[in-house]
Amino acid sequence: MGIIYVKLKIFVTILISFLVAYIINYLPELLDMFVENMKIKQNITLNDKNWFQTGGVAKYFCEPTTEKEFAVALDFARQNRLEIFVLGLGANILISDDGFDGLVIRPKLCILEADYENGKVSVGAGVKIQDLIDFCIANKLVGLEEFSHIPGTVGGSVYINIHYFDYFLADFLVSARVIEKQSGKILDIDKSWFEFGYDKSKLLSGDYFLVSAVFKLNNGIELDAAYARGRRDEIIRHRMRRYPNSNTCGSFFRNFHEDEVSFLINGKKLLFVGYYLDKIGIKGELAVGNAIVSHQHANMIVTKPGATSVDVIALARTMQELVKERYGIVPVSECQLIGFKNMPLISA
Repeated sequence: MGIIYVKLKIFVTILISFLVAYIINYLPELLDMFVENMKIKQNITLNDKNWFQTGGVAKYFCEPTTEKEFAVALDFARQNRLEIFVLGLGANILISDDGFDGLVIRPKLCILEADYENGKVSVGAGVKIQDLIDFCIANKLVGLEEFSHIPGTVGGSVYINIHYFDYFLADFLVSARVIEKQSGKILDIDKSWFEFGYDKSKLLSGDYFLVSAVFKLNNGIELDAAYARGRRDEIIRHRMRRYPNSNTCGSFFRNFHEDEVSFLINGKKLLFVGYYLDKIGIKGELAVGNAIVSHQHANMIVTKPGATSVDVIALARTMQELVKERYGIVPVSECQLIGFKNMPLISA
């Protein structure tokens, strides 16, 4: 009996050693199998994933949590010849009521690491910009508080180079990692690669998507952090008083370019689209269906329960027509239109 027990014990020990060696040797392949089985869902509703709370369904939808999963999602789209849309918080978009006939990728890359000594913070594309701001202040890294209460993720914020008065997010970005749409290759890049401008970056081409970014901030003392907290809170109060805080994409139309307008005040061209919209008297009054121009800001459309994207488009077109009729210029959408087969607004 004792001999049998000893032999059984030796056999079990050898078996365990074999299994451990197998797992170590094949761990990369096992992990790849897990990643490649990332859940890509079908027919997922999008009206609960954007601020207007309108729109149809995504034919395919996934939420990659790693760079490898992001690459797998892009490969899936290539193999199936699908259009791709990368979704953040959905704060600057209008999705067609017909939905999106492709793959919607909502990145969940959420690394958040502070390097206080060098005044830098590394952050994943899926992190909310407000969470990044709060994290930085908690670590006495200041500067980003100027963008407080702007809805969106880091990915979406870099994509359009968010701004508030004289501050642009590009002022703080020093480097990043992007993934190439066609190859799934990760590129390490610096700020110059983005070709940042007003409401634009190289990411608008749709050929690359942000994976993560590094921002350079001021590493202060507790007094600096206290000031930054106060600044953050005051900006939030200001924005909540001045702008609608839900069911909107923010500014629907961009400001005009110099070559688009001739109207002068004190010898300077007036580029602010909000001025023209205010002058036609639509604030809080003009509505189509369950979409209405905000009573707080003439360049912001707000949806009510039951609103459709058709309502929003019809209202936006009416706004364009009224400005064109009075001033001879056509406001151009800043809001991204997703899933529309044809351009539904008036072209400038």
